[in-house]
Amino acid sequence: MIKIAPSILSANFADLGREVQRVSSADWLHVDVMDGMFVSNISIGVPVVKSLRKVTDLFLDVHLMIEKPVRYIDAFADAGADLLSVHLEADMPPGIRAALDAMDRRGIKKGIVLRPITAAEAVLPYIKDVDLILVMTVEPGFGGQKFMADQLPKIAAIRKYIEEYNPSCHLEVDGGVDPVTARQVVEAGADVLVAGSAVYGAADAEAAIRALRGE
Repeated sequence: MIKIAPSILSANFADLGREVQRVSSADWLHVDVMDGMFVSNISIGVPVVKSLRKVTDLFLDVHLMIEKPVRYIDAFADAGADLLSVHLEADMPPGIRAALDAMDRRGIKKGIVLRPITAAEAVLPYIKDVDLILVMTVEPGFGGQKFMADQLPKIAAIRKYIEEYNPSCHLEVDGGVDPVTARQVVEAGADVLVAGSAVYGAADAEAAIRALRGE
């Protein structure tokens, strides 16, 4: 079953509690954390995740676009994240492994993320140990970008790796997902779709979620 994870990056931050309730029929809630260093933008951090945890039972899918993410695993676990995903480009391999080990110690689900420039093969050292692989179909750091169709072969390649090495691992796609591109990424092998403006920019967020599911 395809899971829909609305991204609060596109929500109205002045009324975030209500914005979360607008997407209550979603499966997960996607939270983009940016540090102004790994990416040029700065978004939200631990206090917002902690506040979200108090107002929703949705699965909190927290995407860390931060350098050396091992430094913040405990803080986001304490805040209530259900899953943390870290960019393979954000640290050297020992640092990425340390971040995943820290997630294990805290009992939260583990994810890795690839920027568009990163090859599918980069997941292989980690694939047996993670719960989710996230493929970015835009450059990380800003919402509202155009979907990069040249990432579809990468999604398909990673789906094959998952089937071979870790069939229970989710394959998530984030960037430019709308009802049209959703079908493309699902056909390529994705089973979790992150959508920001396609959901929060719609007059009826619940209808937008249904459209992403193909209903």
